[in-house]
Amino acid sequence: MTDELRARLSEWLRQRPLLVALDFDGVLAPIVEQPEAARALPGTDKLLERLAAIGGVHVALVSGRALTSLRAVAQVAPDSRLVLVGSHGAEVGGTVVQLDDDARDALASVHAAFLALAADRPGVHVETKPAGVVLHTRRAPRDVAAQVTEAALGAADRPGCHVTQGKEVVEVSVIETGKGVALERLRAELGAVGVLYVGDDVTDENAFAVLGENDIGIKVGDGDTRAAWRVADPEHVQDLLRLLAHG
Repeated sequence: MTDELRARLSEWLRQRPLLVALDFDGVLAPIVEQPEAARALPGTDKLLERLAAIGGVHVALVSGRALTSLRAVAQVAPDSRLVLVGSHGAEVGGTVVQLDDDARDALASVHAAFLALAADRPGVHVETKPAGVVLHTRRAPRDVAAQVTEAALGAADRPGCHVTQGKEVVEVSVIETGKGVALERLRAELGAVGVLYVGDDVTDENAFAVLGENDIGIKVGDGDTRAAWRVADPEHVQDLLRLLAHG
């Protein structure tokens, strides 16, 4: 962490109320081959809870994972103060996603198309969510991944479907959502005067896009970004959390 970022965070922390929001995979947890095996770095959970216990500071995990998956890998206790946001904002806390008939039909059609693309292609698998379906290609050979991704984008090009392309995934939701929308909703609900968002994926860019001059966006890792600041990896994110939690 640079001295400039350290100074900016210290200044930002003087305000209340604040929202600290973070993606999970690649930010709190290193990227792994088996998504269900992902875990935050040791000690991260305690830092998050300590931060969330500070008066006027709210902490949220904002993930593309389905809420049940996020809750499992983040290992959040039932009495945790953390706000969990899953499916790129489609699921918040215990909210149940409601779909009309057209949305259900569209979701079923894309799901069937994605299953057909994954069939007999090792390393390609399909994940279902309450309002979406995801095609994963991280474990597939690169030529297969490219071919399947192109076909998935074509299959998802239909009315009522909203496509998000991330690192080795094509996700289709039948309700309009996104991490930027989720962040703005949280900001309004909490009355936050400042937001800190930390993300690593291309899906985090629409969260960085809604940040204002009193907010802080931090990109984890390489790649083009709208974020004004950057750290290298989850180890450096943990350093950032330590600064925030302990002042």
